[in-house]
Amino acid sequence: MRSVLFTGSNRDGLRSMNRTVGSSDESHSRRLSTRQRLITSFLELLRETPDIPTAARVAKRAGCSRQSLFAHFSSLLDLSLAVAEYAFVQGSRQAVARYVDGDRQARLRSQVETRGRICEEWLPLWRALLHYQRRSDQLKVWVARVHDATLQRLELMYKPELSRLTDGERVDILIALGALTDFESWGGMRELHGLSIEEAQNVWIKAIDRMLPPTT
Repeated sequence: MRSVLFTGSNRDGLRSMNRTVGSSDESHSRRLSTRQRLITSFLELLRETPDIPTAARVAKRAGCSRQSLFAHFSSLLDLSLAVAEYAFVQGSRQAVARYVDGDRQARLRSQVETRGRICEEWLPLWRALLHYQRRSDQLKVWVARVHDATLQRLELMYKPELSRLTDGERVDILIALGALTDFESWGGMRELHGLSIEEAQNVWIKAIDRMLPPTT
């Protein structure tokens, strides 16, 4: 077996290499941290006011400069795409299907409570995405993905009722249920009619229950 002789110069070179790698890792970590702060700051500002946040406000909230923001994102539209991706992942984690095999009332309550929480948290971002989607095909894709995920969840939760319908009837009911439980439907109940979260959920439960066909 060949032995390796570490001379002083070799050891100095290894130490220098380790410092370079460590510095690179720290720089990458700081970059990810700043990027995440910008995303969460954008979301926080959206929840505080209906106005689309400016780059200066987002940077200030994140504790960095406008130059730093645009070093991470080419534009506010680019930032909104990153926010949309982050929100989709978080929303998917929140939308865990519960009581899928439960009775009708258990499934109604579970689906509506989950949907209500998602709408309550993500409505401001949804409005921002709709604002920007006219300028971005990528955002249109994200909006479509959210619609599709909502319809898939409705179809899963109300499978016993929907399975009794023809294909055409099932599609019609799903479209109607999707419109009923849309973000703006929730926003209208909460903002225009002043309903509490529980009151808004009860409105949805009663309406969905009337729309679904009987299971017996």
